[in-house]
Amino acid sequence: QVQLVESGGGLVQAGGSLRLSCAASGRTFSSYAMAWFRQAPGKERDFVAAISRSGGNTYYTDSVKGRFTISRDGAKNTVYLQMNSLKPEDTAVYYCAADLIPSRTVVGRRPYDYESWGQGTQVTVSS
Repeated sequence: QVQLVESGGGLVQAGGSLRLSCAASGRTFSSYAMAWFRQAPGKERDFVAAISRSGGNTYYTDSVKGRFTISRDGAKNTVYLQMNSLKPEDTAVYYCAADLIPSRTVVGRRPYDYESWGQGTQVTVSS
């Protein structure tokens, strides 16, 4: 099993920054592609960013390109999401996810591409 715990959310003014962390345990962290999703009240859970097993490839939804950066630190079993130039529309609960299927050869952008999820961390951006 893979357990994920997010942290780093909070309240920030528009234009500010936050760094989210996702700590993984239970299995070899570097074996899995990882992603961040977010869900605003009353909305679906949407893809934000993903990173390949090696960390050599990253992917972002268009609305966060140039503002958010996903990275991973295998030694610490942690994935990060650095969020800069935050906007009120970034307000959501942010979830970390792991793709546990060994045979997958692509990094998914859909919630059902991921099998392990954290509990979420709230990010609120005020105007």
